[in-house]
Amino acid sequence: METYFDSHLDLLQRQIQKHSDKLKMKAEVALKRRTQSSDNIAENFDREIRNFKLKVSSRMQSLVSSWHSAKVVRTREKVSFFCGVMSVLVSALLFGMAPQWVHIAYTLQGLYFLPVRAYIYKKRLWHYFLFDLCYYVTILNFIYIWFFPSNTALFMACYCLSHGSLASAVITWRNSLVFHDSDKVTSLFVHIYAPFTFTVIRHYYPGAGQRFPALAALPYLSPGRALLISGAIYLIWQLLYWKFVLVDRRTKIESGERTTSFSFLLNDKHGAIGRALVRTRPERRTAYFMGGQFLYSILTELPAVYLLYDSPRWSGSFLILIFAVSVWNGGGFYIEVFGRKFERELEALRKELAENSSRSGRSSPTLTDAESVANTPHINMKSLPPADDSLANEDDPSVDKKDL
Repeated sequence: METYFDSHLDLLQRQIQKHSDKLKMKAEVALKRRTQSSDNIAENFDREIRNFKLKVSSRMQSLVSSWHSAKVVRTREKVSFFCGVMSVLVSALLFGMAPQWVHIAYTLQGLYFLPVRAYIYKKRLWHYFLFDLCYYVTILNFIYIWFFPSNTALFMACYCLSHGSLASAVITWRNSLVFHDSDKVTSLFVHIYAPFTFTVIRHYYPGAGQRFPALAALPYLSPGRALLISGAIYLIWQLLYWKFVLVDRRTKIESGERTTSFSFLLNDKHGAIGRALVRTRPERRTAYFMGGQFLYSILTELPAVYLLYDSPRWSGSFLILIFAVSVWNGGGFYIEVFGRKFERELEALRKELAENSSRSGRSSPTLTDAESVANTPHINMKSLPPADDSLANEDDPSVDKKDL
């Protein structure tokens, strides 16, 4: 009995062990397959993610290349040119036919130009320029026009600052009427449309006292009170600018990571203000800069206080003057930039003719020869090398935005 049961128990144990080993092997194989499957899934997922990122990056690069392509750039410049010219025409028609719509046109254009500029400047890391006085005054103008038209103090500040610092910046900082350049058009809009709007409100708006009750209370300006109120409004901006830009963000400015009007003028060794700031001690430059800004603001407001507010004729002459300066600067831009482009094309043609002549044994042609060939009707101008479009942006776009 013992022998029988021992042999059968031993056989049963071996069968159970064999079956257990088979189960363990199957479990290990299944676990390996599952592990490999999960690894393959993770690897495939990572591969798909990488492929998706590459596709998106390639697509974005293609879009960026298309956006900066010559054809798209020309189209954008044409659209900007069209809108700029039409803005001048519509503004002139509104002034002559419906002056009560001028402040509405000012607001609508501001709602387009300012957000676009904020987006572009943020993208280019120029957004500290948006803290400058011109944008502060523009916002104050909109607040007065649409929310507090009966506030005499706010009206005096807007009128004086618009005809002072903003208008004079067209002359001081060489704003240019360059229709194909949306950046220059925006700068000119910010500086010239504010005094234009407030001149219309003051002298040409029919029934202005009803729409803007502050005018009824201000038949004339008290010079002392007007300069005091506008100076106080200006000092509020200057203190905010000093605190949030020159103090809180000093590290970024000093490292060159961000640029402001102060740092731009300080690095401008050719300008009178830049040379004056360089000669002063570093610890005093900020104070001198702010003091010069305040003095500049007060001096530029004197014509508005003593002359423009009481005289429609002088106000019109003042607007024509600053607009004429912008047109003159724009004409100079077009002549210089496109003149240089033509010179480069002519020089490239001269070199090409010289190389061809040297191969055929002729002496190198002169510049007069190249000019005569360039003026020949059968010359295909498309064979000329492409113009360097970078010349169109030779002027630093931030030059137009420096407002003291």
